[in-house]
Amino acid sequence: MTTPPALVIFDCDGVLVDSEVLEHAVDAELLAPYGYLATVDELIDRFVGIARRDMYATVFGELGREVPAGLLEERERLVWDRCRSDLAAIVGVHAALDSLGGVRKCVASSSTPEKLTLKLQSTDLTSYFSPHIFSTALVARGKPAPDIYLHAAHTVGVPAADCIVIEDSPHGIAGARAAGMTVYGFTGGGHATPALGASLKAAGAKQIVGAMTDLPKLLLAR
Repeated sequence: MTTPPALVIFDCDGVLVDSEVLEHAVDAELLAPYGYLATVDELIDRFVGIARRDMYATVFGELGREVPAGLLEERERLVWDRCRSDLAAIVGVHAALDSLGGVRKCVASSSTPEKLTLKLQSTDLTSYFSPHIFSTALVARGKPAPDIYLHAAHTVGVPAADCIVIEDSPHGIAGARAAGMTVYGFTGGGHATPALGASLKAAGAKQIVGAMTDLPKLLLAR
C-alpha cells in the first residue's frame, strides 16, 4: 500500500490561483514612475515568491530612497480590485484537491492575510484548507526563510520531515528545503516560462509537476 503524505503545504500565488502576472503587472505600473523600469517578466523572474514589503524595500534601496509613504497601500488597493475582477484558479486545481480527499492540506503564502482570504474565497478554494491558511505576516521572516513552513507544520501538528510542499518559485523551494521538507516544483501557472522547471529543480525540487491534474497521482503513488 502507498502512504499519503501527512501534510501537503500549498503555496497560493501561481500554485492555487493564477495571480503572478496580475500582481506583477501592478508592480511594474507603480514602480515605473520612480525610475524602476522592469517588465512584468523581469519582476517575476527576480521576485516571485517574495513578500511585497521585502520586494519594495529591495527596489527602493537600490534606488537610494525609502519606500514612498502609502505606496504599498495603493498597491494593495489595485491588486484587490483586479483580484475581484480577473483572478482565476489554476486549471485543474479543484479536481486535484477533490482527488486528494482526506489528505491534510494547508496554505503557506507570502500574500497578506486579507488578500489571501480574498484570493481563496473568490476562486472557491477556502473550504479545502480552512482553518489552516497561513500568511508570512504571521512570522518574523518571509520566504526564502523557512519560518512560514515551520509555523504551518507546527500549527497543524505534523513533523516537518513528513510534509510535502508545492511551490512555483526558487525562493519558496529554498525556504521549504531549509525547513527540512520535501518540495515539488509546479510549472502550470500562467507566468511559467520554459526555463522554470530547470530553475525549480536546481533550487532543490524533488519533482516537477507541469499540470495540477498530475499532482494527486504523484502524491498518492509515492
